[in-house]
Amino acid sequence: MTAIPPPRKLGSNDPLHIIKTRKLTHGRPVTIAGPMVRYSKLPFRQTCRMYDTDIVYTPMILAREFVRNQQARMTDITTNTSDSPLIVQVGVNNVGDLMKFVEMVAPFTDGIGINCGCPIREQIREGIGCALIYNPDLLCDMVKSVKQKYGDTLRLETKIRIHDDLDTTVDLCLKLCDSGVDWITIHGRTRTTRSSQPANIEAIKYIVQKIKHKNVPVVANGDCFDMEDFKRISEETGVDGVMAVRGVLANPALFAGYRVCPWSCVEWFWYWTLEFGGLPFALAQHHLYCMLENMRIKRKLIKQMMLQRSYPELLDWFDAHFELKRHGDDAFATAIEPPLKEEH
Repeated sequence: MTAIPPPRKLGSNDPLHIIKTRKLTHGRPVTIAGPMVRYSKLPFRQTCRMYDTDIVYTPMILAREFVRNQQARMTDITTNTSDSPLIVQVGVNNVGDLMKFVEMVAPFTDGIGINCGCPIREQIREGIGCALIYNPDLLCDMVKSVKQKYGDTLRLETKIRIHDDLDTTVDLCLKLCDSGVDWITIHGRTRTTRSSQPANIEAIKYIVQKIKHKNVPVVANGDCFDMEDFKRISEETGVDGVMAVRGVLANPALFAGYRVCPWSCVEWFWYWTLEFGGLPFALAQHHLYCMLENMRIKRKLIKQMMLQRSYPELLDWFDAHFELKRHGDDAFATAIEPPLKEEH
């Protein structure tokens, strides 16, 4: 059996160091592109990195499938040496699977994020995601197990939702701090709060104040769609970082201050997708759909784009309707407005 290499050396890309020092070095909290089911893959992560995103996450990976299924190990994580700092998020419901998972991915990541926030019923029934915030003993055992083995060579985060009783969330966070978690991400919604309802920013502020004596950084998640949201959330809560998920899906340049997705994102995304390969066509098409929709491209044109059925067809379609520059062309990835070839 081939020996598994040791964890990736953290060095200057240590995510915990970045989280703790961003306010000093950049005058702002850390910026994070959070995990999205299927969509937080390498080409998209690299696109976000071009626009002032400090830390990126993989999609949630089910530990049970990953440790037992070679096909899952071949497809769930694609990375490279420039994909750092990177946090691999895991859905898990027991210490054994978590430790096997961490051993397998530690050489390729800077940190592990335990998903304690997914509200999908099927996941909760299996004790994954939001189920873990109601099982603090198990969650803390998982944190302790990883930190006792890896210490500061690998960072560990927990992404939680809030309880109806906020003091229950405070108690959970205090236990996580004592268990050795490196930072906590708090989504300002309960398990049953719909995404259409505003995130509870006051709840995050309350929790931050109650656990600040532990000196464990807190990241806020929920309703960050532009830099005005970023500033409001960070100022009202006092957090060390702000995570955007739906916001960066529509606009990967969100943290660079663009209110609307700039055309340069499309060109970077096309470049990284073709450069790395392996991204399922439907995912790439949906990423481009989200960006064009954010740019307010006419609905008729977007519908035409969604009729394309392969990478060659889609690339030809873009060339037919836009001045799509390639890497190496003059003014590549500098345009803000969509360079339409004609009115549609």
